[in-house]
Amino acid sequence: MCENDDFDEFARHPQPLTRRTFCQMTLAAGLVAAFPGLAASAAVETKGQDVTIKTPAGTADAYFVHPATGKHPGVLVWPDIFGLRPAFKDMATRLAQSGYAVLVINPFYRTQPAPTSAEHADFNDPATRKALMALHDTLNADTNQVDVKAFVTFLDQQPAVDTRRKLGTMGYCMGGPQVFVTAANIPDRIGAAATFHGGGLATDKPDSPHLLIPRMKAQFLIAIAASDDTKDPKAKDTLREAFAKAKLPAEIEVYAGTKHGWCPIDSAVYDHDQAEKAWGRMLVLFGKALAG
Repeated sequence: MCENDDFDEFARHPQPLTRRTFCQMTLAAGLVAAFPGLAASAAVETKGQDVTIKTPAGTADAYFVHPATGKHPGVLVWPDIFGLRPAFKDMATRLAQSGYAVLVINPFYRTQPAPTSAEHADFNDPATRKALMALHDTLNADTNQVDVKAFVTFLDQQPAVDTRRKLGTMGYCMGGPQVFVTAANIPDRIGAAATFHGGGLATDKPDSPHLLIPRMKAQFLIAIAASDDTKDPKAKDTLREAFAKAKLPAEIEVYAGTKHGWCPIDSAVYDHDQAEKAWGRMLVLFGKALAG
């Protein structure tokens, strides 16, 4: 679901800022950066809590956050290999402030509850790399399908979720293929999907995620790291052709100057300006596709 080379690129760069610094900077002003005409005061009050979800494989831990009142479109978030952690809870809260009921899950719940990595874990450390890849390798197409159905069912059962509207889903790195599995397995519920530096979305393997596109009905945003595009320049063209053949709207863009992993706020290669651009494009997609 994600190539070792992607993580090597991620690991070569130092941590640029702390999660606390980011939160102070973006939770107050992030929407203004993405949309200059939007006042920061437009962010709505939210409620968030840790939750558990029964699946056929066990009990998954997750974080669910939503506007304090009303019903809203649901969004399922698939984190990167570092798993469910404070940075993703902060990002989910930011999305909820824009009017969405957001579930971010621990993809490795079969093995251990979150956190599954230390904050600002160093992928260059051999022990850390070995542990994270061992977790990564516990997941496959079958586990993804089980999880997709359980997590979407949970969202649709929440009073804060407006089931008259389509759901959105978004994923980072190894979460990219999981977004494709989500959109393909529950096509009538998923109306919008976004991937950020998704790993291995278009390969020559028989289980390549892009082969799932004919089963989907969602509109897509695919934000590609420049470093990933350099390594595999044909992937974006394969994706564009597949979406065009399926007649599905898809915004597929290489974000200039970015390294694999540039979007999570605690990433070693976090790129604030390009991450804000990608976040803004996601809000546009969700606003259009999940409006009702």
